[in-house]
Amino acid sequence: MHPTHVPIRVATGAYILNSGLTKLKADEEAQEQMHGWASSVYPMFKDMKSGDFTKLLGYGEIGLGAMLLLPTVPSAVAGGALAAFGAGLVGMYLKTPGMTESDGIRPSPEGVATAKDVWLVGAGLTLATQSFLSGTKHAARSVADGVTGAASSVAQGVSGAVTGAVGSASSSATGGVKGLLSSAQHAREDLADALSDLADAMVKR
Repeated sequence: MHPTHVPIRVATGAYILNSGLTKLKADEEAQEQMHGWASSVYPMFKDMKSGDFTKLLGYGEIGLGAMLLLPTVPSAVAGGALAAFGAGLVGMYLKTPGMTESDGIRPSPEGVATAKDVWLVGAGLTLATQSFLSGTKHAARSVADGVTGAASSVAQGVSGAVTGAVGSASSSATGGVKGLLSSAQHAREDLADALSDLADAMVKR
């Protein structure tokens, strides 16, 4: 976890974790309200019992909160999950009648409290994109270092071959050519290592 990600991850993680724990303690009336609202926007939840839905939502929030708080979870993963969760809440805000003004975007007085969930989307995208860009920079640096090393090896091999050919005759030239071939082999290996670093960095993002 990058140090600059700590404030966002701690703030959102603690809030969502507490929200999930609270939902597990919700009474029957609160469970029905949450289930009714969610199922009116997302019909796939209509067939679920209100208690089961509330538990599913509560455990989901607990998992997301823990993911954000655990430093071992990459910010790209935690940020993506946070953005997806926030997008689901924003979808409920946009699709619920009375939550927005006539333009369908700006919140009405009743929708102000729910409209703030757009911040979760912004926070999640910030974590994910910063992690992505950091991984890309690392990969580019690895490739650049590998290519530079490869070019240096080739240059040294060429220099050795030319020097051997000019300074000593046939036997020295032969040694120089062998040096060139050896350097080219090393250059190939350096480039392969650089490309491997690039692949690893892209996977770990």
